[in-house]
Amino acid sequence: MLKKIGKSLRDQAKDAMKEVRLKARSHIDPRFGCEELANGFRGLGLVPGDSVFVHSSLKSLGYVEGGPIAVFEALWDAIGPDGTMIVPTYYLPGGTILNAAQEPDYVFDPAVHGSNLGALPSAFLAFPGVRRSLHPSHSVSAVGRHAEFVTADHHRAESVFGEGSPWQRFIELDGKLLGIGISMGPVTFYHRLEDEMGESFPLPVKRPETYRMRCRDAAGVVREVPVRAFEVEYMQRRIDNPSRKDLRDYFWREMVSAGLMHVGQVGAARCWWIRARAFHQRLHRLAAEGITIYASAEEIERRGWPPLTEENPPPA
Repeated sequence: MLKKIGKSLRDQAKDAMKEVRLKARSHIDPRFGCEELANGFRGLGLVPGDSVFVHSSLKSLGYVEGGPIAVFEALWDAIGPDGTMIVPTYYLPGGTILNAAQEPDYVFDPAVHGSNLGALPSAFLAFPGVRRSLHPSHSVSAVGRHAEFVTADHHRAESVFGEGSPWQRFIELDGKLLGIGISMGPVTFYHRLEDEMGESFPLPVKRPETYRMRCRDAAGVVREVPVRAFEVEYMQRRIDNPSRKDLRDYFWREMVSAGLMHVGQVGAARCWWIRARAFHQRLHRLAAEGITIYASAEEIERRGWPPLTEENPPPA
């Protein structure tokens, strides 16, 4: 009983501190409303009918009047009812595929589990009309014209990012990868190349065993889904590891110099978009030259750094 009361008090204290921080930010950070953000997305190059796969940082936008949901309302205003918004809404107990797969009682249920990826993905789950893919480690949510196509068969895909996954289908749509206030680090489309190439991928980044993880569909039927975890040693040298700013900067400069990166300002955030198909093709080309999101400092030096442009330098 004391444990339960203590936890409740801790939760109340956390909520109170969060409210204090939000109020402090509202006085310090620049303020932006839905209309200003929508105009920013249009200025970035988003147009009615676009399909966008969103990777985001809420705090980068400044203080958003209306909170996280207002960001998606602004984006929806920019792409219109014929557009499609897609957002990663993973729920991963333990923080990694391996930890989640080793939880003996874990059954992913989209009716119960939210997302532990942050404020924007969590808010997106409440957006009207959202559909969510059925997947025990990498559930993705979408709304709009292509939402069903993107999310419908994820649990039937051969692997997390394999054929039939939201990533493969988004590349088929040739939508726009949208980064809101982020670097080239947290971009899940890198892993589509790994699953597509399989054993031909330059590095053995996946553990050999396949876990049969469980998820519960809308009818209450529990389904088993094949999932392979990443090898820890490769995760530690990957582009999204905090220590690999060199690799994040390298990929940024590569995409800018290739003419693929479109950069602009939305609210207080520096944002970008890249066509999914061209991005995927570029990753193939880089892999053929020995450069992946796991490349060492020596490997990228050996290939040579792409030129640095004054107009679009990598994020600080």
